[in-house]
Amino acid sequence: MNNFGIINKIYDGIVEVNGLNLAKYGEMIVFENNIKGIVFSLNKNNVNIVLLDNFENLKQGQKCFCTNKIFEVPVGFELIGRIINSKGEFIDNKKNIFINQKDIIEKIAPGVMERDSVNDPLLTGIKSIDSMIPIGKGQRELIIGDRQTGKTTIAIDTIINQKNKNVICIYVCIGQKISSLINVINKFKKFDCLSYTIIVAATASDCAAEQYIAPYTGCTIGEYFRDLGKDCLIIYDDLTKHAWSYRQISLLLKRPPGREAYPGDVFYLHSRLLERSSKVNKFFLEKKNIFNKNNGTLTAFPIIETLEGDVTSFIPTNVISITDGQIFLDTNLFNSGIRPAINVGLSVSRVGGSAQYKIVKKLSGDIRIMLAQYRELESFSKFSSDLDIETKNQLYNGEKITLLMKQKPNYNYSIIELVLILLIIKNVYFKKIPVKEIEFFEFNIINYIRNMKIEKIIKIDNINLEYYLIEIINFFIFGSLL
Repeated sequence: MNNFGIINKIYDGIVEVNGLNLAKYGEMIVFENNIKGIVFSLNKNNVNIVLLDNFENLKQGQKCFCTNKIFEVPVGFELIGRIINSKGEFIDNKKNIFINQKDIIEKIAPGVMERDSVNDPLLTGIKSIDSMIPIGKGQRELIIGDRQTGKTTIAIDTIINQKNKNVICIYVCIGQKISSLINVINKFKKFDCLSYTIIVAATASDCAAEQYIAPYTGCTIGEYFRDLGKDCLIIYDDLTKHAWSYRQISLLLKRPPGREAYPGDVFYLHSRLLERSSKVNKFFLEKKNIFNKNNGTLTAFPIIETLEGDVTSFIPTNVISITDGQIFLDTNLFNSGIRPAINVGLSVSRVGGSAQYKIVKKLSGDIRIMLAQYRELESFSKFSSDLDIETKNQLYNGEKITLLMKQKPNYNYSIIELVLILLIIKNVYFKKIPVKEIEFFEFNIINYIRNMKIEKIIKIDNINLEYYLIEIINFFIFGSLL
């Protein structure tokens, strides 16, 4: 038995090696010139290795060696504010730091007995999500929609909203253009997000193997913070391209293709990744000799791109079945100027009201139904000229709620401002505000409470919050518009 092999063939980032009798699936292999690869296939006479580096320096007949390790990446607080590649190497122009602490990229997810119930809200700063599709710390919420419908914008806004909230954010770029990644980095710099954010980048110019391991690298870094009892948010942008990279590797390895040419284990590809996101309990942390008052959480926002709104294709249905809900972005809504273009009928959070503030839960209960009914009535009203008064009122109020739920990119709302918007909808005088003036009215009232710095005066758990905000609404309705 030997732990070294001889290169037999090299093709498209795949190396066929004779020998390596001690190799294990997923093990890291080191070639000459310190080039690294991962074992992907164990055949009768040879081993197939996927390279994580350029294969131009490798030649037939060269040796490679087993390491007896799964691929490792550096973890730690030193990574915060930095941009790394999927191998854990710094790719920004800042000073390189040697990080001694490393962890493996493939891990078994925490078991049922090691998880706690998800009940702490993770606020996105987006009105329609925080009110109708609440997200909790430790949840996996899918963002799904066609290209150019604002999926990445929702993810970026959520990261921006975590400022001063003690949440460490990880943005994993998988198969995106370099220009798109630069735009994201510039936004993070503009809103000073890099002080609590780590960027893991595997762009379209990187090889398929690097794109394949990128989300696992990001997840391992996130688990490090979770296991210290901290809150962590990870964005996978996007898992469609991750599945493409895995399909490419699998076809090169001559694995039998299944539906849409994906290999048979493509479901396991994403399930073993997303199951690692969780809220762990004290029992889990004590096993790791961590005695912390807080339960660690790792919240995941996987992004999936659909083609012409088809959520029944292979990868979308797979990921929908793994996650705890989805935010569905509608192309028609986006094109009609309703942004974020969230289809409330198809969007859902399976954690629900347990991860919501009591006052928000109380006020937002009917709004989701009202909006869904409005969208349905709106499509029918185009075919009918004679509408009864009740239907006209529903359409009128639905249009106003839709306008109130509109939001500009990178313009986040605090929880107090969200409660104010919900109270405006619930207020009896809401019906008296004309549709044309509703956005102007909202802009003025939000600016007023921001100038007042109301969040420093009154907190979300104050029992008089509703009373104070209704007084402000009535003052504005009677004082400025009516």
